[in-house]
Amino acid sequence: MAPMSSDNRYDVIVVGIGAMGSSACHHLASRGVRVLGLEQFDIPHALGSSHGYSRMIRMAYYEHPDYVPLLRRAYELWRELEKASGQDLLFEVGGVYMGPPEGHVVAGAIEAARRHGLLYDVLSHADLKKCFPQFHLPDHFTGVFEHRAGFLLPEKVVAAQAELALRGGADLRGREPVLGWDASQSGVTVRTSKGEYRAERLVFCGGAWAGKLVKDLGVELVVTRQTLGWFWPRQPDLFETPRFPVWGIEVADGSLAYGFPMLQDNPGLKVARHGRGAVTDPDHVSRQITPEDEAEVRAILDRHLPDGAGPLLSMRVCLYTNSPDGHFIIDSHPEHKSVTLACGFSGHGFKFASVVGEVLADLALEGQTKLPAQFLGLERFRVAPRTEGRAGAREDGL
Repeated sequence: MAPMSSDNRYDVIVVGIGAMGSSACHHLASRGVRVLGLEQFDIPHALGSSHGYSRMIRMAYYEHPDYVPLLRRAYELWRELEKASGQDLLFEVGGVYMGPPEGHVVAGAIEAARRHGLLYDVLSHADLKKCFPQFHLPDHFTGVFEHRAGFLLPEKVVAAQAELALRGGADLRGREPVLGWDASQSGVTVRTSKGEYRAERLVFCGGAWAGKLVKDLGVELVVTRQTLGWFWPRQPDLFETPRFPVWGIEVADGSLAYGFPMLQDNPGLKVARHGRGAVTDPDHVSRQITPEDEAEVRAILDRHLPDGAGPLLSMRVCLYTNSPDGHFIIDSHPEHKSVTLACGFSGHGFKFASVVGEVLADLALEGQTKLPAQFLGLERFRVAPRTEGRAGAREDGL
């Protein structure tokens, strides 16, 4: 191993340069911090949770209203990122959420929208049939239309955040996996396949590898294999913007069927199931698509979007890192205050990446943040949960 030199010393080291890590590097670099970003794969890459051409963003957050203030800030930061990068990254095409009126999707979205004064419309079954005839739904289903919902372009987002971090002075290194780390009162040391680095602070954004990188959290993180499919519709014009929004449909088993309008950058109609898939090891996950994978996704089209049920074009595998309650974990390490972590995003975190990076920069540099992220701390797993004022125990999200 090469001897330590001043070139191996940083203010902050960030491990994992996906959505959250690239955002953290961007925010840290913009504050003049000497930051090192380490990624075991390419920057960006398609082996974790930050790919697939589109990620939904919505503010009427049915999972819990506590997320909405963070989302307000996220929207502001996404627009700032677009301006700084000169790219279009966020598209507010509207979103419709459908299910039983008393179900957690419709009722939860209405609760969040009312509590925070968001612009939304309640849609009866007749309204849904008139406004969105593409969907075939049970007679008792109603809906909520959120005007500011839409989608982000994940690969372009990670690339833009990483490039702005680099231009701001960050040292980002791909294909350099972390082999171990130590933290003490004098700082942190990180050992990789290529060297050893020291810093005052360490930030973990390891995604599906978080449980392997940080093993002493006292919280189990479960990695699951998820699949996404793209199909060529029988009537493509029905599924293009502005006629077709982002959407989600509550399923009786607690999962969510969801999808996006067709995009120019990638052919086909994207559809997926949101719910915990098969438990897997991120280092040994099968990325080979099976007939069962296709059947699961195609069943959504057959049931709810028959005009979209054309030939399969492509499928992708991504990974969820599920926390015990399905909500994010953003906090300092319980044993090492110089170590900050963001993990357990449970399949609904990407839309928050812009603000999570800001929170992580605050925590790494100040040990606290003024942003309302305290409800996502580790303390909730050590005390009796409250039914109001903090995120509850729903496992699903998008």
